[in-house]
Amino acid sequence: MNEIISIKNLVKTFEDGRVKALNGVNLQVSEGQFVAIMGRSGSGKSTLLNIIGGIDRPTSGEITVDGIDLCRERNLDNFRSKKVGFVFQMHNLIPVLSASENVQMPMFELKLSPKERIQRAEKLLAIVGLEDRKGFIPPKLSGGEKQRVAIARALANEPKILLADEPTGNLDSTTRDAIAHVFQDLNRLGRTIVLVTHDQEIAEHAQIIHRMKDGNIIPTA
Repeated sequence: MNEIISIKNLVKTFEDGRVKALNGVNLQVSEGQFVAIMGRSGSGKSTLLNIIGGIDRPTSGEITVDGIDLCRERNLDNFRSKKVGFVFQMHNLIPVLSASENVQMPMFELKLSPKERIQRAEKLLAIVGLEDRKGFIPPKLSGGEKQRVAIARALANEPKILLADEPTGNLDSTTRDAIAHVFQDLNRLGRTIVLVTHDQEIAEHAQIIHRMKDGNIIPTA
């Protein structure tokens, strides 16, 4: 399998070097894998995800995502819009827009007609099991349904990699499990997924689990 994410000796410091969030991380993710990264708060897992997604830059080390050297890439906005989709703990949906309209928001950067945007949004909502909720605004949706809309929105520009940061953190156990199965289904469709979580049961839905402590990935026995 081809490597889609390659990380070598990645370091990230804050506060003029006084805080080392990442301490020489090495990680390889193959195309089509579903990887979970576990660790306590402050272990560095969200910092690592942000660097993979081009939200932040490393202090030193190497990181290549889908053939792009993120240490040298000048236009990280363009990288993010084309290569990765993000799902966060808070869904951040626009409350006055319907589920379909929320999913369409990232598509306005693409050369799509209004009809094409609507069709793509409805297809994505069907993939996450919400085809019958396309016209509902977020206040009319459950917590799990809102997160499914957020997942569909993250797929709007057909990214090769889906990054999820504690996407089930605010959900009850039954809903958490349902959302985890959505990620599994997307992975079966060929999507590469890197999911950050502190929840062992959620992590076990992934093919590979890495654990972080003190800014580094703990070697497996």
